[in-house]
Amino acid sequence: MASAAQGDADAIRAVGALADPIRRRVYRTVSASRDAVGRDHVAEVLDLPRSTAAFHLDRLADAGLLATESRRLTGRSGPGAGRPAKLYRRADDEIAFSIPARLYELGGGVMAEAIGRAVDEGVPVRDALRDAAERAGRRLAEASGDLTEALGDAGLEPRDDGGEGVVLGTCPFHRLARENPGVVCELNHALVCGMADSTGSDPERVMLDPGAGACCIRIVDAPH
Repeated sequence: MASAAQGDADAIRAVGALADPIRRRVYRTVSASRDAVGRDHVAEVLDLPRSTAAFHLDRLADAGLLATESRRLTGRSGPGAGRPAKLYRRADDEIAFSIPARLYELGGGVMAEAIGRAVDEGVPVRDALRDAAERAGRRLAEASGDLTEALGDAGLEPRDDGGEGVVLGTCPFHRLARENPGVVCELNHALVCGMADSTGSDPERVMLDPGAGACCIRIVDAPH
């Protein structure tokens, strides 16, 4: 799983690619088409030199905003059919960037999994939510060396709390927690417990503490 830092770098690169006004027009032109389009089409629609259209299309593709394919536009094959044209379409991947880091997509996936299990298997919703969040936490931390590193990789800004343990500098579900603090803080707690379990830390060290840092989680120091 890619770290939050790598994801942010990719998002910044994609957003930066749209800073140029001509490039934004190129992107909108490709997005408005039902089928993949070539350089000639974009150049004609926007009244641009073909080389300019090609430059901006390739920059958008390099940034992950457009996907490319090669296809002969004549419909013929074999000798004399001509070279395949490079075509562009809007990429399927979504680009999201948040400062500070938030994990709303992950939270939505956890909730959907929990609701599905509650409906299909009759598991109490809160139990299903905790199980799903713990599994998500284990996946989130599986490439990290320890819990503090995992929290940092997820963009949660772990901070030493003056000898009282570790608190988080950001809440991954900030807007949701303001509206539904009970359920969302339980989800967050289970998520960090799963991260702790995945990295060999004791999940019992993960405490719900509404007064801890910018989040409801405090990881107390292990007893000596």
